[in-house]
Amino acid sequence: MGFFARLKEDLDAARSHDPAARGSLENFFAYSGLHAIWVHRLTHRLWQNPALRFPARIISQLARFATGIEIHPGATIGRRFFIDHGMGVVIGETSEIGDDVMIYHGVTLGGRSLARIKRHPTIGDRVTIGAGAKILGPITIGRDSAVGANAVVVKDAPPESIVTGVPAKWRHRDAQRETKPAVDPAEYDIEYRI
Repeated sequence: MGFFARLKEDLDAARSHDPAARGSLENFFAYSGLHAIWVHRLTHRLWQNPALRFPARIISQLARFATGIEIHPGATIGRRFFIDHGMGVVIGETSEIGDDVMIYHGVTLGGRSLARIKRHPTIGDRVTIGAGAKILGPITIGRDSAVGANAVVVKDAPPESIVTGVPAKWRHRDAQRETKPAVDPAEYDIEYRI
């Protein structure tokens, strides 16, 4: 895929995931999550050459300073990845992230070992990770899953799961339940009387 096609795909992903996204020009200049992933693509390419790992780390740290998002150059990230708000996101070196993944601010894809092995999570395609979630260790979150805000996940979750709690537990998604609004819209119709 060419550079401009990938750029357009990223901008389209931002618009499809964020109802506040008003247009590609604004998103291009104002979305730190996009900036972080664009820099990551450069640093990941540099990281593939052992002689360029030092510049890759320096550039990734400059991006961290500018965006508040730390993505190690060794992390593998799929297409149409979107970070909403972004501040405080940490993605470790051996993390693997699939296509069409969305994460919110404060998310950590971290390790639990100091050994030089695969020590960070693998995130399947079309996974959404809520604000503040911590996914730790070489575990797998299956495709089409959702991780709740502030969950602490240290065990695998199969495809099509909802993962919540501390420590997190998973349950299968209930498609019928998820089509209903979380709050009845009638609850928003409040009459103010003086």
